[in-house]
Amino acid sequence: MTAPVFSTLGCRLNAYETEAMKEMAEAAGLSGAVVVNTCAVTAEAVRKARQEIRRLSRENPGAPVIVTGCAAQTEPETFAAMPEVTRVIGNHEKMQPQTWQSLRAPDLIGQTEKIRVDDIMSVKETAGHLIDGFGRHRAYVQVQNGCDHRCTFCIIPYGRGNSRSVPAGVVVEQIKRLVGRGFNEVVLTGVDLTSWGADLPGTPRLGDLVMRILRLVPDLPRLRISSIDSIEADENLMLAIATEARLMPHLHLSLQAGDDMILKRMKRRHGRDDAIRFCEEARRLRPDIVFGADIIAGFPTETDAMFQNSVKLVDDCGLTFLHVFPFSPRKGTPAARMPAVQGPVIRDRAARLREAGEAALRRHLDAQLGRTHRVLTEGPRLGRTEQFTEVAFASDQPEGVLMDLRIAGHDGTRLTA
Repeated sequence: MTAPVFSTLGCRLNAYETEAMKEMAEAAGLSGAVVVNTCAVTAEAVRKARQEIRRLSRENPGAPVIVTGCAAQTEPETFAAMPEVTRVIGNHEKMQPQTWQSLRAPDLIGQTEKIRVDDIMSVKETAGHLIDGFGRHRAYVQVQNGCDHRCTFCIIPYGRGNSRSVPAGVVVEQIKRLVGRGFNEVVLTGVDLTSWGADLPGTPRLGDLVMRILRLVPDLPRLRISSIDSIEADENLMLAIATEARLMPHLHLSLQAGDDMILKRMKRRHGRDDAIRFCEEARRLRPDIVFGADIIAGFPTETDAMFQNSVKLVDDCGLTFLHVFPFSPRKGTPAARMPAVQGPVIRDRAARLREAGEAALRRHLDAQLGRTHRVLTEGPRLGRTEQFTEVAFASDQPEGVLMDLRIAGHDGTRLTA
């Protein structure tokens, strides 16, 4: 039996779900197939998915090719039309064990229906398949899926559906198992993490979940939360930032722009001053906290002055880690119909934003010289501080342990110890 070949494109949640699919495919006895878990965040992501499908088909001649993920959900006909593709599976279907049972040969060969993609907006439950230990030394736990917001540039709600939450008790039990297996750090992940709980009885908030985990899993050394929408940060989340040392001092913020008019045209729910106030308040509560952020360069109608507001946001918010996205029109979104910025201008603005991000990172790295940090080792020569800053080691270290290390220098992108 030949194990299926899996390829993951896109976000951390996709990677998490690929691990779950591997478990279900193995349990079903699926062999000799290629599975591509696609991303739909930009038109470029869809192009890369098609490229990856063709590459893997060439490298695995005769193997059935199964395509799933957000791009498969939003435009299944695009992939069904590819001669290399055997089946197109929706985002909900990919997390169902019975789907993988039906994909086994000879069952797969006997089926004539190429597309199995249902209406994702009708899905009410989160995936029932939770995995114990995605990541070798840092475990990722999916606590939420989908999104109820409709930003004008984003297709993801149509790939993921509306927001659904994993109940707190289920999350706590999974984290207890992970700690029991030796994981020193757990990361809570989702599509729109700060919307967690809105669909649960009593409408708890993300801060309630964080406090509950820290209270009920006292042996968990480090808890981290992934990307959040700062305008949705609740009182208990801010309390946890202020009082819980085991909650890591690093937040990745979905900011997207630093100009109020562009934020309005994006249909974001925060303004420039909201973002700055949040960062100032979080830093007041936790002076060592650092921020990453997503920022889009060249959104439709963006003028030079509007763009400069995004550049200035790096300093005004005190951002450290920047993820810069050159705007790419996504078919089916309102932004794709707005007056576009020229491609060379977009590329130039993205480069200037990245330069601002690199300078901010260097300032952060400079400030760590001579300090001692508690580092989670991820490999013999690499780990991360509590602030999620990479650290390269001068000699081999044991993996998956927490170590106190003195920072000796940096290379412009990571610390050295």
